[in-house]
Amino acid sequence: MPDKLIPGPDHPITVAPNPARVVVKAGEKTIADTTRAQVLREASYPPVQYIPLEDVDLAMLSPTEHRTHCPYKGDASYYSLAAVPDGENAVWVYEAPYDAVAPIKGHVAFYPDRVEIEEVG
Repeated sequence: MPDKLIPGPDHPITVAPNPARVVVKAGEKTIADTTRAQVLREASYPPVQYIPLEDVDLAMLSPTEHRTHCPYKGDASYYSLAAVPDGENAVWVYEAPYDAVAPIKGHVAFYPDRVEIEEVG
């Protein structure tokens, strides 16, 4: 089993509700629209918006075989977006995240260089 690390002062991670509405688009197509996003802030990385699956147009997602492991968050699986030119593995989900990031369970995140992620309000 891969290492499981706990966030701490050397690698802080926080997850908090985003009070803003978050809209994810590919061109003119809306992929997700939510007022229930969770913002994950990890160490010096840019913040990541995690969107509840219920607020995502699942018809636009195609599961892939790609998998990654984060020692702080767990195992991620990926989806491709057919509506995006570089949409392969553009979306990821931690289906069973570690306890430290439990609020992202049931949420997906998008690579911001492949879609437009906008905070409204």
